[in-house]
Amino acid sequence: MPRLKKLAGAILTLAGVGVVAGWMLSAPTKVDPQVIAAAGPGDAARGERIFNAGGCASCHAKPGSKDAGQLELTGGLALKTPFGTFVAPNISQHGKDGIGLWSREDFANAMLKGVSPSGEHLYPAFPYTSYARMKPADVADLYAFMQTLPAVSGKADGHSLAFPFNVRRGIGLWKRLYLGSDPVVALPDGTPEPVVAGRYLVEGPGHCGECHTPRNFAGGSDKVRWLAGAPAAEGEGIVPNITSGEGGIGEWSEGDIANYLETGFTPDFDSVGGAMVEVQKNMAKLTPEDRAAIAAYLKAIPPHPNGYPPRKPATN
Repeated sequence: MPRLKKLAGAILTLAGVGVVAGWMLSAPTKVDPQVIAAAGPGDAARGERIFNAGGCASCHAKPGSKDAGQLELTGGLALKTPFGTFVAPNISQHGKDGIGLWSREDFANAMLKGVSPSGEHLYPAFPYTSYARMKPADVADLYAFMQTLPAVSGKADGHSLAFPFNVRRGIGLWKRLYLGSDPVVALPDGTPEPVVAGRYLVEGPGHCGECHTPRNFAGGSDKVRWLAGAPAAEGEGIVPNITSGEGGIGEWSEGDIANYLETGFTPDFDSVGGAMVEVQKNMAKLTPEDRAAIAAYLKAIPPHPNGYPPRKPATN
């Protein structure tokens, strides 16, 4: 009996140590305030470019809105995933329902670290795993532009998640595996500047890998198959391979890619469809130089075969 008591005590002690260690390892981390201060107040004109590159309106504008309504960021878009349903929040300048009371530091911590002003982890349905690669100065510019947008009332619905995904603290452990600021694709010295610029746009604000890269069982991006295409987060569709590997866009030239981003037409004169419609509209607002840089990067990265299972042929 004494031996059993000792064993039980040892197990409880180890469990307690594990809980404490897990709590400490999962704690939210924030951006160094000096980094935020060095970024300066931001420039709204430059921030509009980042807003378009990031496709902020695609998720946060009221579903179905057009033209000026695309700048009324009331949220509400529901993303149904295997982990539950995530709903894009109101990120307008409304002080109660949106982010109008957020400081520049609050905004930077959300973008670069996935941490809310209250110190909670944000769910990675908000693609901060890509935004973490952004320059703090660009985040400051985006913040400045966001402040020029209207304040719109109306709080979006909350997420609908089952246990254990509704425990935000656990995201801190997930971040240790999947959140970092290093580029995905290492480029050698002497890489042409357009390719480097394209890497930044694709891997950072453009967050292309969030949809075009396969994910593992934990929801982390499989960077070994970067941009190889993936099953769609919702439904049974696919997000295409945008590398030059088998099944990808190897036959497309840089000009074809840039033209697609501007006009929505493929080299075969097919038109953009699905969720990519809104993305393409945002890309069309970028400069020709930005679109050319994205194209140059996509042609320079390692090719991969399709990152999703072959689709079964339709049966009658």
